[in-house]
Amino acid sequence: MLKRMNLLSQLKEDIAVVFDRDPAARSTFEVVTTYPGFHAMVIHRLAHKLWRMEWKWLARFISHIGRWLTGIEIHPGATIGRRVFIDHGMGVVVGETAEIGDDCTLYHGVTLGGTSWNKGKRHPTLMPGVVVGAGAKILGPITIGANARVGSNAVVVKDVPDNATAVGIPARILDSAAEKQRNQQAEKLGFSAYAISADMNDPVVKAIHGLIDHSAHIDHRLELILAQLQKLGAEMPLGQDKPDDFDPNYLNKIVD
Repeated sequence: MLKRMNLLSQLKEDIAVVFDRDPAARSTFEVVTTYPGFHAMVIHRLAHKLWRMEWKWLARFISHIGRWLTGIEIHPGATIGRRVFIDHGMGVVVGETAEIGDDCTLYHGVTLGGTSWNKGKRHPTLMPGVVVGAGAKILGPITIGANARVGSNAVVVKDVPDNATAVGIPARILDSAAEKQRNQQAEKLGFSAYAISADMNDPVVKAIHGLIDHSAHIDHRLELILAQLQKLGAEMPLGQDKPDDFDPNYLNKIVD
């Protein structure tokens, strides 16, 4: 009776998490009958239990049936926590030694794959609360920290810290402070930085980012120069105390 209650509670939890993370869900009946992510989790739990009981072939066969029904391939050896939600799900692949913590969310096309043919741990570990965007590939025995975010189509081959955001190919950790400074400098130059977001890999975008960073560096050095001139007793004309208004001929005037 206790086992039945545990199973029932688990099913209720799996249904509830769909309503929490998908505003399109309208009824329990709809979730139970039409959500492949929910079906994949139920099938995986049965296959995983059989796998641990050493009924390997039967576990693989049930997993194979689940793949055929849902388009989601989860190896029965994978360890998956509670309240894990797979949205849409088509094309999701989870390898044998992958570990997914509680409250994680995976979107369609996600791969938790291996990079080695050797036995042992060769697939990723997702700590609790991780969100993985559509099409992202997380490869190798790496760890994605708690509450981290992996952007759509990113290819992650290194550990990601807690609460971080990884984007790009290969994935890199976004430096929010640097991005804020870059956006501010772009506004000073007279255009919007949102048109050249940090998760783009276009060479022209990278070149523009380099120019913006260089401009910010020059502004900083000008501030240092002006501060030193003030210490030497040079009078700063009105409107010339900020790099934004700096007159290129001002130093020549002082020398003269």
